[in-house]
Amino acid sequence: MPTFDIQQLDRRLVMLSLGAALAASGAEAATRAQLDASADQALAQLYGESRKARELGRRSRAVLIFPSLIKAGFIVGGQGGEGVLRVHGRTDGYYSLGAASFGLQAGAQKTSLALFFVTQSSLDYLRKSNGWSLGAGPSITVIDQGASVGLSTTSLTQDVYAMVFGRKGLMGGISLNGSKITHINPS
Repeated sequence: MPTFDIQQLDRRLVMLSLGAALAASGAEAATRAQLDASADQALAQLYGESRKARELGRRSRAVLIFPSLIKAGFIVGGQGGEGVLRVHGRTDGYYSLGAASFGLQAGAQKTSLALFFVTQSSLDYLRKSNGWSLGAGPSITVIDQGASVGLSTTSLTQDVYAMVFGRKGLMGGISLNGSKITHINPS
C-alpha cells in the first residue's frame, strides 16, 4: 500500500496553485510603458465610477495603482500583480504585490487595486522599506467601492486607504493582509 507524505503533498499543492495564478496573470513581466498605460486606464475607470475616489486621489500624497491583480487557488492560492506609484500625477516608481494563502478557497479572480497614501510618512515608508508587508507598518483601511459613499475626505484619519474595483471572476473577496509590496525595475 503506497504511503503519502503530507508535507510533500502540501508543497505540490502550493506550487500547483501558485503556478495557476502566474499562468492566469500572463506571467510575462510588463514594460514600463505597458504598466503606465494600464494604470492610466484603471485609474480613469475608478475615478469615472467613484466621485469619492477622485476626491481621495486629490487629497492624497500619492496613489499606487495595481491595474490587474490575479488571485487563483484551490485550497492553496496565490495573488499577484504589478503596479505604478503616482505622485502628483507623475510616475514615481513601479511595484509588485504578491501573496500566498491557505484555506477554503477555489477559483480565480481579477481585480484592480488603488492604494491612496494620505500621509507623507506612509509614502516615505513605502519608498524606504525593502518590501512592505501589508498589515505591518502604516495603517491601511480597505474601502469597498460601493461603500465609499460614506467616506468623508475632509477628516481622513488613516495613513493609507485601499479601494478594490473592477472585479471579474469567481472567487470571493480579496485579502490584503500578508501581501507584500516590493519595488521593481521593469524594462
